[in-house]
Amino acid sequence: MNELAYPRVQAHLGRLKLPRMADCLDGVAEQAAKHDWTYLEFLDHLLETEVSARYERDVTMKTKLAHFPFPKTLDQFDFVFQPSIPERQIRELATLRFVANGENVLLLGPPGVGKTHLAIALGMAAIQQAVSVYFITMVDLLEQLQRDAKEDRLPHRLHTLCRPKLLILDEMGYFPLDRLAAQFLFQLVSRRYQRGSIILTSNKSYGDWGDIFADQVLATAILDRLLHFSTTISIRGQSYRLREKRKAGVFTELTEPAKEV
Repeated sequence: MNELAYPRVQAHLGRLKLPRMADCLDGVAEQAAKHDWTYLEFLDHLLETEVSARYERDVTMKTKLAHFPFPKTLDQFDFVFQPSIPERQIRELATLRFVANGENVLLLGPPGVGKTHLAIALGMAAIQQAVSVYFITMVDLLEQLQRDAKEDRLPHRLHTLCRPKLLILDEMGYFPLDRLAAQFLFQLVSRRYQRGSIILTSNKSYGDWGDIFADQVLATAILDRLLHFSTTISIRGQSYRLREKRKAGVFTELTEPAKEV
């Protein structure tokens, strides 16, 4: 490369904020000379280094902003251990067509069967397709709502949770919702209706949702909007977390005490 052209190219790349191209310039130029690339092939390879670097930075940033409690992928999920889960349907959901259509996914089942794993895995698949994601447990959301109510920041919280294209609400049903939380959830679901997708996990069947909410009418209205355009995956099976304990003989299934005759 010409002695005058080289520093000028480096300076241009710096001004254009193309740091990866600047870092890889020497290596790509050597490969171009070695393989006798055309000018277009050289430019193609050099641009690819910048595009790849920006994609990696975008995934890293979106993953951090998603606030996942831990990283999980579908390849790490043991579908053999949970045969009630339709793997083909889950793989189809991972194409993110449901997000493009503003639809919801509801994962129902007892504790430990993989609901959170699947929700996070779908969230990570979304990030890899440049979709914004936010993850929050219902316990954390309830705590935030209590603080926000005291500081008159509920509208701000609602706006924040409406921004991501995919919102994951984890562990619905472990604690009852008071009227404030139920009304907030109704507004959230209503605002996101056909605009932004929700993945929701719950240990309760739909028939038990009336016990979660302080208001049956609100429970019906929320379910109506969640389920209108949605996919429900009902999971039946044993807990992943207790699988190794069972193998080691540390844990046995809980049984009801024998009734006296």
